[in-house]
Amino acid sequence: MTTPLKKAAHPGYIDALIKADARTLSTQLQALRQRFFAPAAEKALRRFTSGEAARLIGVSDSYLRQISLAGEGPQPETGVGGRRLYTLEQINQLRKHLAGLNPGAKERVYLPHRTATEHFQVIAVTNFKGGSGKTTTSVHLAQYLALHGYRVLAVDLDPQASLSALLGFQPEFDVQANETLYGAIRYDDERRPLREIIRPTYFRGLDVIPANLELHEFEHTTPKALAEGGVGEFFFARVGTALDTAEDAYDVAIIDCPPQLGFLTLGALCAATSVLITVHPQMLDVASMSQFLLMTSDLLTVVGEAGGDLKFDFLRYLVTRYEPNDGPQTQIVAFLRSLFGERVLTPMMLKSTAVSDAGLTKQTLYEVGRENFSRGTYDRALEALDAVNGEIETLIKQAWGR
Repeated sequence: MTTPLKKAAHPGYIDALIKADARTLSTQLQALRQRFFAPAAEKALRRFTSGEAARLIGVSDSYLRQISLAGEGPQPETGVGGRRLYTLEQINQLRKHLAGLNPGAKERVYLPHRTATEHFQVIAVTNFKGGSGKTTTSVHLAQYLALHGYRVLAVDLDPQASLSALLGFQPEFDVQANETLYGAIRYDDERRPLREIIRPTYFRGLDVIPANLELHEFEHTTPKALAEGGVGEFFFARVGTALDTAEDAYDVAIIDCPPQLGFLTLGALCAATSVLITVHPQMLDVASMSQFLLMTSDLLTVVGEAGGDLKFDFLRYLVTRYEPNDGPQTQIVAFLRSLFGERVLTPMMLKSTAVSDAGLTKQTLYEVGRENFSRGTYDRALEALDAVNGEIETLIKQAWGR
């Protein structure tokens, strides 16, 4: 039975209790990471079977075997039962090898990097209701694109730092002061270049700008800077300006926005070339999204009048945590499609035990293998994820004129 809190003689009792709980929890999370990702306490990506590698590259498994037997490209590790296993780095090396063998139009199929005439794509994943699936959507989309050969930058703008944690960085231990995006958009002399803040991850082709509670500072310092008239560059342009300094190294940036409509979210929307709004198909969530859209519209109108550039390649609604056998959810999805038509993505993110179970060890479905789940559960969840992310990839290519 839980012991009820008692009032202490000094007023700081509750503060001290909460701080102690926070430290205890942080220490235990660090211990769990050391246990899950021993011996280095750092995340590492699994190897992929030749069949998985072939599907990611877009060739047949037999063709990949021919290349391997001919001694061309990186050689896979041979596992139990003679299974050929590739790292993601080797898969990317194979892409470059095949692109060299097939110059011209086919080269882009194997190596889909954007060209000099194709603009840096920045996708803001947003909604101000917690639990709508923003972080799950962001991390799976970023990893999907990296798996398919794109150069991806994940931007964690949520002070809760869930995206950072999924990509291997525990904010209390791994992210220090001035090591978040705030460091590149702050108003004082401690502002630093974004390239110094970007970190590589264990996921080849995917870098991250991590987050921690420091991001809250932008919400506090912006009103002060506006009042003092010392903003210089408009606050809503600072995120975009910072990202522009690193765009030559990436094809796509995915921004995981905080669950509130503050200065950070406005900055992300003004930096974005495209917007993805996640929505859980429950009536309260849809009603909340209505308020979010009204507030966003009003604020963006003000930003536009102040000179903000708000031209999106696409705006899409993504239904998340969808349960196909739930009648009311099906009705709400039909309602959304009747209102917004093609702006609601055709595939939906399914509510899946495979995704939630992978999250217990701070992993995604793209990181864990099929052997960890029942085949049907894993395959259904992976098929839904690939369908959603594949449609977004198609929208990106359309924005590039491909």
